[in-house]
Amino acid sequence: MLGLGLGSLFSDWGHETATAILPAFLASIGAPPVALGIIEGVSDGIASFAKLAGGWIADRPRLRKPSAVAGYVIIGFSTFAYALMNSWPAILVTRSLGWVGRASSPSRSALLADAVAPEQQGRAFGFERALDTIGAVLGPLCATLLLSVLSLRAIFRWTLLPCLMAALVFAILVPPGHSEGTRRAPSFVSSFGQLPKTYWHYLTGVFAHGIGDFAPTLLILRAGQILTPRFGFARASAIAVALYTFFNVVNAAASYPAGALADRVGKRGVLAVGYLLAVVAFAGFIFEPPTISMLALLFGIAGIHDATQQSVEKSLAAEILPKDVRGSGFGVLAAVNGIGDLISSVVVGVLWSKVSANAGFIYAAAFAFLGAVLIYFFTGKPAGAAA
Repeated sequence: MLGLGLGSLFSDWGHETATAILPAFLASIGAPPVALGIIEGVSDGIASFAKLAGGWIADRPRLRKPSAVAGYVIIGFSTFAYALMNSWPAILVTRSLGWVGRASSPSRSALLADAVAPEQQGRAFGFERALDTIGAVLGPLCATLLLSVLSLRAIFRWTLLPCLMAALVFAILVPPGHSEGTRRAPSFVSSFGQLPKTYWHYLTGVFAHGIGDFAPTLLILRAGQILTPRFGFARASAIAVALYTFFNVVNAAASYPAGALADRVGKRGVLAVGYLLAVVAFAGFIFEPPTISMLALLFGIAGIHDATQQSVEKSLAAEILPKDVRGSGFGVLAAVNGIGDLISSVVVGVLWSKVSANAGFIYAAAFAFLGAVLIYFFTGKPAGAAA
């Protein structure tokens, strides 16, 4: 479990460093706000289909570790390549190709789910998420420090180092997947037919939430816009990155407690409350005055929401899924989230550019609320599980 967590930590350290400075880099080359939404949404959408195939691979235990190592390497070289780009469509292509490396996510999730007892899966996914998010904290911190000594392009080049460290640590510390006797893994199509009906109901709620849960880089962009009239572009950008760092600190701190709480009181209820926190955060950007302290509170609430979502969604999926199609189930979950990210980031970006930022936040809050309702009231309890 430690090797899985450290791999996530180093990988997030690298690509979150790039993510933190991406809004500023796009602004520096004259890209409009909608470009960021398109980049995040399209690349996540492409990654979602890659994860669908990755889930099928993850049903073959011997392939889980090699695919995970390859994924880390692909992501590392993609963030490095941002330094070579001069337009936002080029960034879009590079990020999309790099995010194909996320096809290994179901393999990592299946390895983790198989490594612990069912009653500890919330804690396990929370622990992995906490280390993952510590990497996401280190990324913006490094970006903030490196901005004073390196250019944006040089920082992109630097991100290759931690991403390659992720591949190395995973290769050394994580044992290979074990084949389960002579059982033949299901075909790509038949594996989806073996997913329980309850799981498809669960995915409906996840998808409803996902099409409102836009990429957090748009929060960075919005904070920068709010603060620029008062502090100027350079200082506002630095403060926005610092707020994103705080988001990730809260995210890391809340991940394990969210998973442990879900193990104790029931995963559905905890996940629904986590979704409602997104509604609170989005509403805050609409109605509250844009002070630094208020922005910090809203970023903190968003961080707790993200911690709960990431920790509990996967552990609840592991609770519902039969073990022999768990990889495919994780792949479908990742695909649903990725398609949701595509829709939410693009729609929010378009509403932001064509109507107003508040229109984008209203849209996001409405679907986050719908997701909470569907998860709690329309997802049946897995056999033997708490509410």
